[in-house]
Amino acid sequence: VQLVESGGGLVQAGGSLRLSCAASGSTFSIKSMGWYRQTPGNERELVAAITTGGGRTNYANSVKGRFTISRDNVKNTMYLEMNSLKPEDTAVYYCNAQTWSFFNYWGQGTQVTVSS
Repeated sequence: VQLVESGGGLVQAGGSLRLSCAASGSTFSIKSMGWYRQTPGNERELVAAITTGGGRTNYANSVKGRFTISRDNVKNTMYLEMNSLKPEDTAVYYCNAQTWSFFNYWGQGTQVTVSS
């Protein structure tokens, strides 16, 4: 499975960004997908996740009500709509895909910078 993210950038606080993650390869093996983020010196943390079957979602408390995760199974693409962005949302955002055998694939990461 290959994952390619796009959509990061610089935005002012209160603004919005939309991240995309296009999956290719053995996409039939994917059980769930998610977005993680990481800042220097910190561990990568889960932002949001979605199952590819039933579309169940899970969000970090810090982004609930502001971020929305979705997926298009026909296009094999996952999205993260980020609204009301805060400076503390600044991080490198990574796309993740987990297979039914619990193997994890990662994208290359995309930088999101929110200025105050």
